[in-house]
Amino acid sequence: MITSKLPNVGTTIFTTMSQLAAETGALNLSQGFPDFDGPLALREALARHVMAGHNQYAPMTGLPALREQVAVKVRSLYGRNACADREITISPGATQAIFCAIQAVVRAGDEVIVFDPCYDSYEPAVQLAGGVCIHQPLTLPDFRIDWQRLADALTPRTRMIVLNTPHNPSGALIESSELDRLAELIRGRDIYLLSDEVYEHLVFDGRAHASVLRHDELYQRAFVVSSFGKTYHVTGWKTGYVVAPPALTDELRKVHQYVSFTAVTPLQWALADFMAGHPEHIVELPAFYQAKRDLFCDLLAGSRLRFERAAGTYFQLIDYSAIRPDLDDVAMAQWLTREHGVASIPISVFYQRPPQGLRLVRFCFAKREETLRQAAERLCAI
Repeated sequence: MITSKLPNVGTTIFTTMSQLAAETGALNLSQGFPDFDGPLALREALARHVMAGHNQYAPMTGLPALREQVAVKVRSLYGRNACADREITISPGATQAIFCAIQAVVRAGDEVIVFDPCYDSYEPAVQLAGGVCIHQPLTLPDFRIDWQRLADALTPRTRMIVLNTPHNPSGALIESSELDRLAELIRGRDIYLLSDEVYEHLVFDGRAHASVLRHDELYQRAFVVSSFGKTYHVTGWKTGYVVAPPALTDELRKVHQYVSFTAVTPLQWALADFMAGHPEHIVELPAFYQAKRDLFCDLLAGSRLRFERAAGTYFQLIDYSAIRPDLDDVAMAQWLTREHGVASIPISVFYQRPPQGLRLVRFCFAKREETLRQAAERLCAI
């Protein structure tokens, strides 16, 4: 008999809802991926590099040209002069980067603070490192950190705090003043940060992304994780990166080299070319996705669904309590998929202990206008 290292882990809700959408023919607004393709110039660059023979191993740390482009971006956006050789590592996806960062510093018996609702990959990675997740619920309805509760949760065993901004699934943002408050709270303690910033460019209404990369004190103890897949509409490319100070980068790379060794070579070449040739892409990205958010929300304005427009990410939370308060969110997501042809994600699955009476589901608006109009029409008809 096998004794599972992850006895409470099964098929993810993302796989489950995407399968249900496929089985029922529903519009899939559940899993977070676009139903449109990435930029043509990026795809052409990939084909060009594949045909040019760039198909063998890249350096373990990542293609130098791509790390240099990341350094340029980090400097221009966040004022951080990160060394491409010593502080930037390319990874095969942000999830792998998160896993390696956790394995690099979390030891048996260590505590890692996560904020619920939280992305589902954090806890399994902590468990495999021998650590324990301490779940701190974000305040409702605004999904903010409860600072007193966080202070009370810190112990000599606290090894890491996981931040996620812009936040999946709520779309909430951490403010720069909150990073200052966090710095005060953990100053003098042996605590590291993992800052999941994969939606860094999806921040709306003229607001700024408060990256840990901007914060000199916090950066010295942080792994900052980002995603090319989210930024360039190519989630299937599974390519991301980590920015961390040299000592932490060294530990991260010790793990990374034995998990995947390197990321896919021609993808890195294509991304390096596109970043160098099209710096306007990330500048235009907030407006691109805000237009999709606003279209979806405007179309739902006449429905019985309630919502506050997401401040970031490409996810919109919807309160359905005026329609089916009798259904919990898992049942509601299934009902919407089977009976009304629109797949979503229930929010309770992101919690260790979901709040009673939670009636929220998450829709992904990284979709073509036609898809959003069809989905809104079906939802408004309920």
